Amino acid sequence: MLTSLQNPLVKQIRKLHRAKERREQQLFLLEGTHLIEAACLVNRPLVTVCHTSDWQLRYSDLWQQVEQCAQRLEVVSPEVLRAIATTVEPDGIIAIVERSSSVTPTFHQLGLVLETIQDPGNLGTIIRTAAAAGADGLLLSADSVDMDHPKVLRASAGQWFRLPMATSLDLPDAIAPYRQQGFQIVATLPDADRTYWDVDFCKPTLLLLGNEGAGLSPALTALADYTVRIPLAAGVESLNVAIATALLLYEAKRQQALAQ
Repeated sequence: MLTSLQNPLVKQIRKLHRAKERREQQLFLLEGTHLIEAACLVNRPLVTVCHTSDWQLRYSDLWQQVEQCAQRLEVVSPEVLRAIATTVEPDGIIAIVERSSSVTPTFHQLGLVLETIQDPGNLGTIIRTAAAAGADGLLLSADSVDMDHPKVLRASAGQWFRLPMATSLDLPDAIAPYRQQGFQIVATLPDADRTYWDVDFCKPTLLLLGNEGAGLSPALTALADYTVRIPLAAGVESLNVAIATALLLYEAKRQQALAQ
């Protein structure tokens, strides 16, 4: 059992709390039973798994799956687990996972394009909602929060592994092929004349949503076939970007269900 906070593995994992180290090591952390279970369900290889003996006894069935997926298994003390976790009260297990190369998702009917999203909770919630609404995938600008930030993973509630996602250095270039294929490009703007209810989402669609404070850049907005707003009560300036995304995704889902 690992009990020393000076152990090299403990030091390595603590470094992965920082984005710079995750990029340099090409590794990231999975924390908690729910995310570990989601990774095992899709057979995602786990480089190293650290767990307490209590966790192993409590989750014996999942433990057998972890054994199949993990290259290295380490029993650690509760003190070590708290030291390597980014959460205040970890539930007994943490894994190191290799970053995978980013492959641009293939959109068929409904895709999300997100620009400069900064809040990891927002991005994780958007991922969770997009998976629930049946979106084809998500494209994220490279200047956004890291897709494998620990808070993004937790907020995605395990759907991180199920939604095709990629980052892009040039969103206009990435969405150009879809314009050529006949996709309509719908951008959200607070002062648009049209509401999102007025769009025919039965057509293949890319939804563009922007930064929590600044919104979409002029360059990306210029590519839109339609700009839409979400009606707000007097005195309310804006909605959280994750809530706005959910409204648009589920309006698209509603229209598509009615058309079937």
